[in-house]
Amino acid sequence: MNNFAIHIDVAAIDKAVAAAAANYAERNPNSQAQYVQATEVMPGGNTRSVLFYTPFPLAIVRGEGCRLWDADGHEYLDFIAEFTAGIYGHSNPVIRAAIDGALDKGINLSGHNLLESRLARMICERFPSVDAIRFTNSGTEANLMAIATAKVHTRRAKIIVFKGGYHGGVLTFAAGGSPVNVPHEYLIANYNDLESVRTIFETYPEDVAAVVVEAMQGASGCILGKPAFLAGLREMTTAYGALLVFDEVMTSRLAPGGLQQTLGIHADLTTLGKYIGGGMSFGAFGGRRDLMDQFDPRNRAATPHAGTFNNNVLTMAAGAAGLAELYTPAAARELNAMGDQLRRELNAMCTARRVPMQFIGTGSLMNLQAGTQEIRSVSDLDPNGNILKDLFFFHMIEQGIYIARRGFIVLSLPITPRETGRMLRAVEGFIDRYESVLKPVAP
Repeated sequence: MNNFAIHIDVAAIDKAVAAAAANYAERNPNSQAQYVQATEVMPGGNTRSVLFYTPFPLAIVRGEGCRLWDADGHEYLDFIAEFTAGIYGHSNPVIRAAIDGALDKGINLSGHNLLESRLARMICERFPSVDAIRFTNSGTEANLMAIATAKVHTRRAKIIVFKGGYHGGVLTFAAGGSPVNVPHEYLIANYNDLESVRTIFETYPEDVAAVVVEAMQGASGCILGKPAFLAGLREMTTAYGALLVFDEVMTSRLAPGGLQQTLGIHADLTTLGKYIGGGMSFGAFGGRRDLMDQFDPRNRAATPHAGTFNNNVLTMAAGAAGLAELYTPAAARELNAMGDQLRRELNAMCTARRVPMQFIGTGSLMNLQAGTQEIRSVSDLDPNGNILKDLFFFHMIEQGIYIARRGFIVLSLPITPRETGRMLRAVEGFIDRYESVLKPVAP
């Protein structure tokens, strides 16, 4: 099949999106009213940028298992799962019991508690490259602390990151940078391009503290790192005395020990977040013991690391219960196998129907992309692809399936083949409905 990456019929799809958006607005008057009220006290009615979309976002009022309900009473299958953090679904009884037990014993205990070392031990046992760990409140904080760890340890200042990378709200490189980024000395390389990294190291052979990389760029659309590229980063950082930091905030769910376990690569430092906190606010950074020992407070020269809620009992209790009883290694393998099967079936459908669409990613995480070209980095993404994702989003919402506007699809533990079957039928319905505007046009 030809490469149709830049040949979708933008005008036709744009017209279809306008009609779908109008229908969406008509069906959701209570969500619209809630949004209008929110704009009176919040800029754009929003406090988390990724959740905003036009004409207005849905107001979600409750969830149960893998289902959500909005302010207008519509029921949805939840195929976004809090952008990967909601792996246990809504109100899982095991998680609920753990939180209730923590509440019964007091929330703010003002000291070390009995839960933090239990969760720490589980994580160290689960992730082979993590000898010791410290907790934070988010993946963003975890990546900030990992960078600080590398700079203190190496006494170097420069950090290699990748175009399209996302390591938190103040470490985002979708367009090469962000005005709210923390002002480290970044050197931006191209994802899946080892030579671009080599050029930087050759230019600054003694100045790079760390390479920070996602084994799959999640926020940019589930772009997988090639094994040879990631292995090459391991070799290169070792050769130049820099640290390799794997951001597994999102990808740690993709195998029992994260994607680095699948790849057979030991990072020097690993950052975690999302689901490991059992649905509570969570982040962590860990790795080689000699690196983490710099935070040992028994050492007078220890690197400081503060945070009032780093060891909060709700997160510690929910996280430990989730890892011990729910997202076991066997459950991780089963969920990701289900995701791989769904993605294969979706792509087979797109190929059979000859529409310029594909679903990329791995395991329980995937993203719709326009075109049939291989996607190795954000440079390979169709610049007109967002309009296709807009149309897909409105169709899926109408069909009672809640995904991210950017085409991001996430599986959670309550999802079964019955729900993935409904997803397949909804995508087939999308192709049936919009086949005439999805067909590629001549360049």
